[in-house]
Amino acid sequence: MTRINRTDCGTGQLCADEPSACDPSTGGECFFLAAKKGRGNNFDFELSGQSDGYIAATLSLDGTLGNGDKTYVCANNNGNVRFFGAVYNNSQLTLSPLEVNSVKGKITGRKIQCTFTASVPVPTTEQTVSQLESPAELTNQVSTAALGAPKEQYKSPPVDLGNPNATVTNQLSTSTTTKPTTKPTTTSHAITIQHSLTQALLIIVGVLGLNVL
Repeated sequence: MTRINRTDCGTGQLCADEPSACDPSTGGECFFLAAKKGRGNNFDFELSGQSDGYIAATLSLDGTLGNGDKTYVCANNNGNVRFFGAVYNNSQLTLSPLEVNSVKGKITGRKIQCTFTASVPVPTTEQTVSQLESPAELTNQVSTAALGAPKEQYKSPPVDLGNPNATVTNQLSTSTTTKPTTKPTTTSHAITIQHSLTQALLIIVGVLGLNVL
């Protein structure tokens, strides 16, 4: 898997991070989501964070997070990466197949990292994106899996996924980052994303159910 870092943040890709301006390539705790626009509505995503279970990213089309939102989950399955698709409803994750391509991942201790390509639907209203740390599967092979309840780490208002220089804010934090930087400068909390492909962002953590393994 290509190394996940924040080199292109603010120029080639939009970055969301918690704490603010943290670097996913270092050993410190860092929840990180990057979105880089490809052809049409396709985006290349990078997802990184610390968890004993899973880390995930959620996209909401109605601006209300937790209303049947598509969720992309990267899990630690006994030291191996498992990628799941799910929907996020009322703070609960339910497995559901999602269309993604080029999925790659890596586990380093408690750090879970994944990269993948997915199509982002054009919203008719404001949307919400999110990151979670809990498991969900991309295919039907574990459709009965139980997903641990996610814990919110980051939540943003709607942002433009296609604008690498968009303002990013964490509604769960008192601090704000106006523009992503290429190097970590603080340990405060912040993140956001916005575009005609407008989404909002959330970071959550959780554990894997035994029947997921």
